[in-house]
Order: sequence, then C-alpha cells, then structure tokens
Amino acid sequence: MTRNRLLKTSFTAGELSPRMFGRGDMAAYTNGAARLRNVFIHPTGGISRRPGLRHIDTARGPGRLVGFEFNTEQVYLLVFTDLHLDVYRDGAAVADVVTPWSESDLDQLSWTQSADTLLLVHPDHVPQRLTRTSHTDWTLADWAFVTESDAVRIPFHKFYDPDVTVGASATTGTVTLTASTDVFDDGHIGHRFRLQEKQVEVTAVASPTSATAVVKETLLGAGQTKDWEEAAFSPVRGWPVTVAFHQDRLVIGGSRDLPNRLWLSKSSDFFNFDLAEGLDDEAIEFPIVSDQVNAIRAVFSGRHLQVFTSGAEWMVTGEPLTPENVQLHRQTRVGALVDRALAPRDVDGATVFVARNGRELREFLFTDVEQAYQATDLAMLSQHVMTGAIDLEYDPARRMCHVVLADGNLATVTLFRAERVSGWALATTDGTFRAIAGVGEDIYVLVERAGSVFIECFDDTLNTDAAATATATPPQTDWSGLDHLEGRSVAVVADGSVRALVSVSSGTASLAQPAGAVEIGLPYTVEVEPLPSATRNAQGAAQAVAMRLIAVTFRLADTAALRVDTGSGFREVPFKRFGPTGVLDSPVAPFTGDMEIRALGWRRGGAEPLWRVVQDAPLDCTILSVTTEMKVND
Repeated sequence: MTRNRLLKTSFTAGELSPRMFGRGDMAAYTNGAARLRNVFIHPTGGISRRPGLRHIDTARGPGRLVGFEFNTEQVYLLVFTDLHLDVYRDGAAVADVVTPWSESDLDQLSWTQSADTLLLVHPDHVPQRLTRTSHTDWTLADWAFVTESDAVRIPFHKFYDPDVTVGASATTGTVTLTASTDVFDDGHIGHRFRLQEKQVEVTAVASPTSATAVVKETLLGAGQTKDWEEAAFSPVRGWPVTVAFHQDRLVIGGSRDLPNRLWLSKSSDFFNFDLAEGLDDEAIEFPIVSDQVNAIRAVFSGRHLQVFTSGAEWMVTGEPLTPENVQLHRQTRVGALVDRALAPRDVDGATVFVARNGRELREFLFTDVEQAYQATDLAMLSQHVMTGAIDLEYDPARRMCHVVLADGNLATVTLFRAERVSGWALATTDGTFRAIAGVGEDIYVLVERAGSVFIECFDDTLNTDAAATATATPPQTDWSGLDHLEGRSVAVVADGSVRALVSVSSGTASLAQPAGAVEIGLPYTVEVEPLPSATRNAQGAAQAVAMRLIAVTFRLADTAALRVDTGSGFREVPFKRFGPTGVLDSPVAPFTGDMEIRALGWRRGGAEPLWRVVQDAPLDCTILSVTTEMKVND
C-alpha cells in the first residue's frame, strides 16, 4: 500500500473543461481545478473569495458602460441606456444627456477617447462627439469635419458602376444634377456630391435621376461626367462602424455600405480626410481585399495598427504611416465578433479580443521570431466557461480580464504571461450580469435583478452583492435605505459578525440584536473542487485505483470562514463559534496558516473530488495551497 502526499501549490490553470479530466499528464492538470465559482485567481497562484458588489444606483434600464478618464483625478462612469446617457463620478450621478441611440442600437456602439472628448460611432447613426467641459457639463454633438473654402474634408466614394454618369446644369449657383441611372435618394439632402473633384450640396431630390444642388466649389464644366462621387457617410450609405487613434491620425474602420474600407485622417488633423496629392501628412484610404469576407469590426492601436474583421486579423505597417509606404498584411484567420461591437483590450502588449463565435478569447500577439502575429485561444482548456461573450473589460491592477456572458454569468481569466498564468473562474450572482467597464482602478457592472437593472461596483471590503454599508451611534436594529433589495432575503455582517438572514420590507432590514456597523446584501456561494486525483501506486501512474483520503491541509491567508467536505458531509472549520440565535459570539480575527482536515473512507477512482469547499458565509477566504495525503491500494 502506497502513501502519497500531493501538493497543489497553485490554481493558475483555473477551472478546466470536463474533457480534460483524463489528462493528468498535462502541466495544467497540476495547477487546475474542476470547479471554481465566485473566486478570483491571484497571479501568484492562490484563490480568494471574489469581492462583493457595492450598490451604486438603479439604472434607467439595460445598456452599456463606458469608462472615461480625463486624468487620474477626473474619472467618470458613463451609463448608456435607451436614448439616454448618465454620468457618474465617485459613485454619484453628476450629469445626464439625451442621445440618439435606442436600447437596440447599443450593441453596435463603438467609441474612442482623446483628452476630454469621446468619439462615438454606430453604422446607422450620425457619429457623435461627447465633450466634457466640467464635472457636470457634458455636450453631445455631431462630428464637425474640417471645412476649407466651402469644401468639407470628408471621405467620398463612387458606389456605382464606373460608366454611370452625373452631370450639372451649370458650373455655379443652384444647379440641377442629372444621373444616367437611379442615384438620388431623399437621404442625400444636406449631403455632398463631388464632380471632377469639386463639391456640390444636394438640397432637394425630384426623382432617382434628378436632384437640385448648390455648388460649393466652381465646377470644371457642365454636362455629364464619369468622374463623380458621393459622400461615403450619409443616411443613404450608413456611418462609420469603429474608430481609433493611431500615430496622431483618426482611424475609421468600415461603414455600413463600405464594411471593408479604412480611412486615416490627415496627420494631427483628426477631422480632415482630404487625400489631396498624397503627401506624407495627408489622409490615407484603402480597402481590405482578399479571398474572404473582411467586414471591419474593430481597429486598435498597438505595436502596429491592428484591424479585426469578420474573417481575419490584419496589421497595417509603416513607420510612420504615409500614403506612400502604408502596407497591409493579413496575420490570422479567426474573425471577430459580428453581432455586437466589443473593443479589444491591451494586456501587457498583447491584444485580447473575442472571436467571431463568441466562445473564444484570443490573444493577438506579435512574435519576434516569426515577425508576425499569432492569435492563441486563451479559453482552449476551459471551453465550457466561455459560453458566449457580450462584454469585455481588463483590470490591469489585478491582471484579470472579465467577460460578461450571454447566460448572465461573469467569466474571469487571470493573465500573467511572464509566469504563464492563464486561469479561468466563473462568477455568479442573484441576477444576471449585463455589462462591465473599468473606471480608474474600479470595475463597474450592470446587473439585472428581479426585472430592474442596477449599477454596482466590485469592492474588496465587501462579501455580499448589491451591498449597502452603514454605521450608527448608538447601535440600532432597524437599517433603512435598502429599497433596491425590497422583498429580498439578505445576508448581514454586523460589527464583523455574521447574523441570520433577514427580509427587507419597506426598504428596511430589522435585526434581532442592535449593531453599530453593518454590511447588508445578497449572499453568494464560493465553490472550489479539485480535479479527479491522478495518483501513483507501486505499478506507476493510476487513476481508477482504490484510495483512502487521510487528510487535506489548506494553507490559508486572512481567512475567517471555510466549509469543507472530505466525503462524509460538510464541516465548518472552527475559526468561529455560533451562538444559539445564529449570531457569532464575537468577531473573528482572520486566520493565516495551515488548517488540517482529517478524513475517513475508501473510494475507487472516478471523477468525484477528494474534497470540496462550498462557502456561503459572507466572510473572507483565501486558499494559497492544498496538500492532500492519501493511501493508494497497490
């Protein structure tokens, strides 16, 4: 009979797919787990109960969150809902703005920021410019392109066969435009056409082949010409899909009717797209043409200008980018998400993006050896976790990338490439996660609970969700201000001790005993299960062998609660003692050190875990390592 001691020093491989349960030969198996719920994986290897969520406010409805950072002292949370924007600073609403985007539009909304201005685009709406002039003063307006001598420096394009002609009745003043085929639409009114490089503005449309226009630049001649174009962006042709800043140029990626085209503004002149003579500082325009669909979904400024399309990933090179030296190179053939706009995120020099199927999180990374990008699937070993992404954010302070899933859960992968850390865990809540954004060092979420949508923020000092905290002198039993938890059964931590669950009525929670400081919120449960044991007997490696668990030793840090099952039912590790009313006799000092749990009983292999942690008490819990001691039948 062999006596084994298995030391698990790390959880950095995260929760692995059940399809990995037979792969005890892989390094990831040693550092992985079968189940990690409501824990965050530290880059150093341990796991902790995830922070609770502090209640901020009730949102107007479903929407999207955007972080706006002017400097380290002036950071804001932007909450976009149906036809509305609410601005929050330090957890308080400071401004609201009417917007043109309905709730159904928000999925395709893209943005980029420069200083105190946020540029927002949607393929079906005029691009907008959100400007902050003070904490409470925010203005939303249409983009204003550069105008020079009555010529607006916008992109133009001919959407018709090269032989189609358009002609003007005169070279100046108000003219009649006549087309050789159906060209004009009421949506062209107020927008520009260009005939032989000279601009006119349509003022009325009589028919698909006839329109009235005002000449803005004296035309070179009257009569029909094949040399004509119309504004690339208009109600007829749609608007930009995505934007970014790169090498001091504004980059527009695709539009509704030109989905595979890139426009780069004039250098240092963001709203000037005049191609002019193609000098080094002038605008750049080109399509992405290949053997597959390349509708642009995102543009990202990294080591190079990176372009994410529906069918492939590209890099645009040129140091610096100029009309003469710009080059386009396809790198990988993964494809980015199509049904909603999700901006890629920078993670230590790599670009993380959601693949087209929504079930892969790819790391787009340039390799010096191959001088090309690779797109590694970060969720390959945890495919069951990535069930369909709807939002994405990276928390650089904790090295965690959060993915809001369509099923309402929150998948979190801890990334630390220098130590090859890539581990997934799943967070659940009493409700569904709907959106996420980082603001400074804070991570905010939109959570739908019981038909209402709430703004909440991860808070390391909390262990409940939708949580509110308060203090009172002298201590009291009734705590109000809980309207967002009306009718719910809530957990209570009072003066550092766990109280029995209570119900909220009329916005008030009434405790059995008075308290001077409380945290009141919705409970959530931590679950940790190891992978099936891959032990060794006298004949070598073995899985389906008889074994007896002797003891499990948890190395803990700052832990106040731990509930463990070693095969004979759950046991509360004795950090604390409960009184007869379910109230802790006294607050518990967090424990740091080794805690051994003895076990009895033989078992024969299988996929059942040797131990489980299911911890619902709203108290801190951090597991650094686990040592499993067992006997194996030879």
